[in-house]
Parts: sequence; C-alpha cells; structure tokens
Amino acid sequence: MKDWFKNIFKKSPDWITEEDRLAVITRSSKQVSRGVFFATVIIITSFLPVFMLTGQEGKLFHPLAFTKTFIMMVDALLVITLAPVLISFFMKGKFKPDSANPVNRVLEKVYEPVIRTVLKWRKTTIAINVIALLITIPLLKNLGTEFIPPLDEQSILFMPVTLPDVSNAEAKRILQVQDKIIKSVPEVDKVLGKAGRANTATDNSPISMIETIITLKPKSEWRKGITKKDIVNELDSKLQIPGVVNGWTQPIINRINMLATGIRTDVGIKVFGQNLDTIASVSEKVKAALQGTPGISDLFVEPITGGKYLSIDIKREELARYGLNVDDVNQVVESALGGATIGNTIEGRQRFSISVRLAQEYRNSVAQIKRIPVQSSSFGEVPLSAVADVKFEDGPPMISSDNAILRGAVMFNVRDRDLGGTVKEAMEKLNKEQGVLPEGYFLEWSGQYENLIRGKETLMWIAPVVLLIIFFSLYLAFHSVREAFLSLITVPFALIGGAYMIYFWGVNLSVGVAVGFIALFGIAVETGIVMVIYLNDGMQQLIKLKGNSSETITKEDLREYVIHGAAKRLRPKLMTVCVSLFGLIPVLWASGVGVDVMQPIVLPMIGGVLTSSTHILLVTPLIFLMSKEYELRKYGKLEVHDVHH
Repeated sequence: MKDWFKNIFKKSPDWITEEDRLAVITRSSKQVSRGVFFATVIIITSFLPVFMLTGQEGKLFHPLAFTKTFIMMVDALLVITLAPVLISFFMKGKFKPDSANPVNRVLEKVYEPVIRTVLKWRKTTIAINVIALLITIPLLKNLGTEFIPPLDEQSILFMPVTLPDVSNAEAKRILQVQDKIIKSVPEVDKVLGKAGRANTATDNSPISMIETIITLKPKSEWRKGITKKDIVNELDSKLQIPGVVNGWTQPIINRINMLATGIRTDVGIKVFGQNLDTIASVSEKVKAALQGTPGISDLFVEPITGGKYLSIDIKREELARYGLNVDDVNQVVESALGGATIGNTIEGRQRFSISVRLAQEYRNSVAQIKRIPVQSSSFGEVPLSAVADVKFEDGPPMISSDNAILRGAVMFNVRDRDLGGTVKEAMEKLNKEQGVLPEGYFLEWSGQYENLIRGKETLMWIAPVVLLIIFFSLYLAFHSVREAFLSLITVPFALIGGAYMIYFWGVNLSVGVAVGFIALFGIAVETGIVMVIYLNDGMQQLIKLKGNSSETITKEDLREYVIHGAAKRLRPKLMTVCVSLFGLIPVLWASGVGVDVMQPIVLPMIGGVLTSSTHILLVTPLIFLMSKEYELRKYGKLEVHDVHH
C-alpha cells in the first residue's frame, strides 16, 4: 500500500533539463529581436508623413502618430527584455508540436490545397491580382476629395449676412424673427443669437453679421428618419428673408477657419487689388460666374461698399458771420453725438469715466442732428445746419487687407458634394469667363481648400521618401534587394482593399483616409516580412537535406518546400490579421462625436488588411518560388539569407 501511494505522488522526470530549457528560450529570444526591431522601424517610418503634417491637420493627427510610435518603441523593448523572463516563468512542461493543435490542422487542411492551386495556375493568379490593382486607379480617380472629414459638433452655427447699412433696430428685429422661426423646428433645443461684435478686440463682426448658435436635442428625440442635413435644409427653407443671405456652419470649425485663413466659410475666393469699388465689381462678377455650380451653397460677396457714414462738413464762411471757430463746432458734435467725459467714478480698485451725450431721440436722424444748438457769443443759439452740412455718405463698411494689399472675398459653403470636385469645377468656370479681372487684380483660393492643397503637397513629396526608407530597412533585415522587394510589393496590393472599401462606403479622399493608408503600410509590410522569413526557413531546410545545387534540387522539391514554408506557423500569421480586424471593425458600428473622423481612418485599414493578407498568403509564395527557380536556373544554386523572426 505504501509503494502504491509513492507511485501516485511520485513526480515524473522532466522531459528537458532546466539548463536546456533556458538555453532554448535565450536562443529563440535572440532570433525574435532582429525581426521585431526592423518591424518597429518600418511601422515608425510609415508614420513619418503624419509627423510632417502642419497646421490644423497636424494638430489633429500628431497625437495619433506619437501614441503609435511610443507604443511600438515600448513594445519592441518589452519583447526583448520582459517577454523572455515571462516565457521562462510560464512555459514549462511538455509541449506539443504545431501539427497536434486542432486549429492548426484545420487551417493547414484548407490552406494547402489553395496554395497548390495557386502555384499551379501562376499566370492566372498574377493576372487576377494585376487586374484588381488596375481597377483601383479609376476608382480612386472617381473619388471626391476633401481636407478633413467633417466632424459633427452636435450643434449648428447660423451666420446670415444682411446689408451693411442696416440699422441697429432692424438687425434686432431680424434676429428676433429668425430665432422664433428656428425654435419652431422640433429638433432644436436652444437658440442664442448675436448681432455685431462681442465685447472683445478679436471679434470684428459688423452689425450686419448675425451669429446664431443652435443646440439640438439628443438624436433619440428627433423625428424618425431625419438627419442633421435635413434639419439644416428645413431651417434654410424657412429662413428665406429678403435682403439676408443665409450661411450654415458649425461653431468650432467656423472659429478655426476664421483664425487660420480669415474666411468664415468652407471656401473663399479672395479678390486683391488697389481700388475698393473695382474689387466689389470683380467680386460680383465672380459670384455671377459661380452661381448654379453643383455643391456650392450660401454663396455671397463680403460687403466692401454700401456702408453709411455721417458726414459733418463745416462751412467756414458761415463761422465768421456767427463769431464761431472750428473748435466750437467740433466740441458740440463730440459732446452731443460721441459723448464728452465730465468726470470719473471709482468702484473699489476700478476707475470709470463718466460720459454725457444727447438722448437717442435727439440724435437718431439727420433732421434731429441738424437742429443741435451751437452757442454763439454774438447771435446766441444757432442750429448746427447753419454752420455745417450734415448728410450721409457711402463708404466701405470695413476695409480688409492681406499682405498690405486691399482685398474682398466671395464666400461659399460646400454641401452634398466633395470639396475638391466642387472647387475644381468652380475654377474651370472662372477660367472660361472673359473680362473678370482688370489689370493689376488677382484671385486667391482660400478656406478649407487652402488646407487641402497644403496637406496634399506634404503627403505627395514625403510618401516616396518613406517608401525608400522602408525599402532600405527591409534590405538591412534581409541583406537582399530581391527579398526586400518581395516584402515591399505587398504595399500596392494592400491599397486594393482600402480603395474598394472607401469607394463602396462612399467616403471622400482626405487627410484622414491618407493617415489610414499610412497605418496600413506598416501592417502590410510587417506581415510580408513574416512570410518571407518562413519561406527562407523552408529553403534552408531543403539545402540541409539535398545540398545547394541545381543537380540535386528539382522544381518539385522547390515547390514542396515553398508550400511547407508558407504553411508553417500559419496560425500566428492569421492571428496578426485577426487582431488588426477585431480591433478596427467595431469602429464601423460606433456612434457619437468623433466617428466622422475615425471611420475614414479605419476603412482603408480594414479593406487593406484583408487584401494584403490574402496576397501575402497566396501571391508572395508564388513570386518567391518563381524567383528561386530563376536563381537555380541562372546561378545553379539558391541564394538563402540567414534571417530570423
């Protein structure tokens, strides 16, 4: 009985000694370090264009790029330092080979016949891939372009512009009428309107420009099937007031546009010249040329003329008759209309001037102003009209300039169409018009379009540099131009899925989509590295078995060991793809603030991961096999590079 208990609780001998186990872990960790290092370099390099972005797009996407870069750097450090220690703690006992895993067996059972078919039908496989790649060219060309995907701020900014000589009373009446109409829409929660400038030096709005912030109720309380675009269209149709040009935007983006470009709409055409009247005339011609262009809405000319100024011209010959001088009249005008300081008041630590002027009913018309009395020592009180001409004169309501040159502006928003396509058509229309610009006058496109061009130019020159750096990193990893090319060729095929995804989802090309493609490049190249490394490992096993010579290695041998290298460790390759997809796909069903910006980034990554992984699993082994057959035929041996992952 005692021996029986001993046998039950007797510890079975280890299948491998502790020294051997640690030696295997150390050797495996050294093999991993090189692959992880170059994969990290490639992913960080792929985000270089994002770091080069400036302005609004830079501030939006720099946090993403920094976060991704720091994560990759720490990840590489932990894989080299912490991972081996954790492995030594947890990986103990006997381990089964990959073939013993039921998931691996199923995957290899499905994958092996497919890869054999691909290697048999070579030309057909390559032709299908090339055709799929060529189809993306017209798809991408037909896509619209915009600067940054519009962010839904959950509120609306209504910015109507009326005539520059509108009175305070009329502006107040228009504001009240508009607010009542806006509040009548069921989805509107609160309305706050403002006419003229706020009590700050940074707000130079004239009284003719009204700003109304409209906050909306939660979407659960909206009418069924209605969208924010429908609400804006309904409000616009209800607010057609004569003499008022409507403008619709959002509070935050409006402030950003005004601070960055001086244009408060999506697009503005700045008209530069030397004479305000001519600038106004040119602006009206530009507006007429753009009228009716699809996508252009809220089209209006920034008022340059039409302002009213009260002119008081002193009659010097009359002054002598009444025994007055110019200072006497100026002092009366200043104190009666502008207000004269008569003293100060102190409230705690604050000091205020006390000003006195005529009550409003005595200065609210030219007739009343003409009757303002001027005290004469010889004739007593005489009316202001006796010693001065009082009248209204036309003038600029506000003078704007850029780079010390006078400018006007034609402004419009873009709705129901992409920004780039709308501006392109508008440019073509303007170019066809004759006699729009006199000599010495010129136009400049500004607003969001200015940002779009800047972002596009940055990405256009930095993208080839990034691909070159990635290729150089791959060359350092493989010590072979051919192997580096095999990994890099996955990039255009990653584009296929990304292009199809954004086309069928109806997304415009933007800086956000470009950032999504940039993130995709790193994932695609990294997965390509894994495949090429295992294919090389298969070639090394073949050489160990049959030697490195065309006399001993047949085409059948090459094909079998390429299949073996491709099928080897299939599970981790698919795990890499699945982790990327499982992390990204939930964004497609997300809702709330920020989804508008996130989805264009995620869409190309989801489609690209699918097509690039398919290409890596099927086409990369085919191209690798063809290159090895070429080496065997030309050099009589295989070029195998000792690379590890």
